[in-house]
Amino acid sequence: TGSSDPYCIVKIDNEPIVRTATVWRTLSPFWGEEYEVRLQPGFHSVSFYVMDEDALSRDDVIGKVTMSRDALAEQPKGFSGWLSLSEVDPDEEVQGEIHLRVEALPGEAAPRLGCTVFEAR
Repeated sequence: TGSSDPYCIVKIDNEPIVRTATVWRTLSPFWGEEYEVRLQPGFHSVSFYVMDEDALSRDDVIGKVTMSRDALAEQPKGFSGWLSLSEVDPDEEVQGEIHLRVEALPGEAAPRLGCTVFEAR
């Protein structure tokens, strides 16, 4: 139909942590949602999956972006910008990108991850 019903799932080490709202019937969703989550000291990566909600079947994965712990550590002021989505299924072609702000925040008990999921296109 030329549009999707996209939402985003934030996963830490493949464990779903946060889900944005679904934006109906668009290829350019705006979420503007901010999150702050605790990180396990030994975490390896944070991933952002852009999904297409389907009422009658399983939701489709549009694409994903993964940032390793090392990549986050290399940017002490955090990352803010557009990142190209990569495929989850090697047989699927992916086009699109997501606009994120991600930063590791110090914490008393455990480090935290601050992230803002702005939009996708």
